Amino acid sequence: MSLDSNPSYAAPEDWRAYSGVLSRRVFAFLVDYLFIGLLWIPAAVVVFFLGVLTLGLGWLLYPILFFVVAGLYFGMSLAGPSQATPGMRMMGIAMVRLDGRKLDFVTAIAHLALFWILNSVLTPLVLLAGLFIERSRLVHDLLLGTAAARTY
Repeated sequence: MSLDSNPSYAAPEDWRAYSGVLSRRVFAFLVDYLFIGLLWIPAAVVVFFLGVLTLGLGWLLYPILFFVVAGLYFGMSLAGPSQATPGMRMMGIAMVRLDGRKLDFVTAIAHLALFWILNSVLTPLVLLAGLFIERSRLVHDLLLGTAAARTY
């Protein structure tokens, strides 16, 4: 966990920083999963050759390959210096922690896991929470103390 107290990681107080964030998050989601799909292809080729080298044992990685690729993609990009995935950067938003600390890899993975779990249980209707909760936060943002804010 990083204890960097850089004020650029602090959640902005201005309401304009959260205006239109929900729709930007939806489009960032689509872009990010397009990128994950493209990254999954070379990973699947690597697993194929790994399976050939291990006489089929490596092919057991196929069922979890998407989760591994997505976890590394989100974990490394959200915990990076921009605090945003490439899709989020394209849409002009970034994740911030409400306590002002930098988002770390474990929190980014927890954010992704909670997103998947809540969407599978509550369906995409979980997005409706962002219409009623301050700062357009979603349920998994509330649980982890994060928010998505505009960068421009």
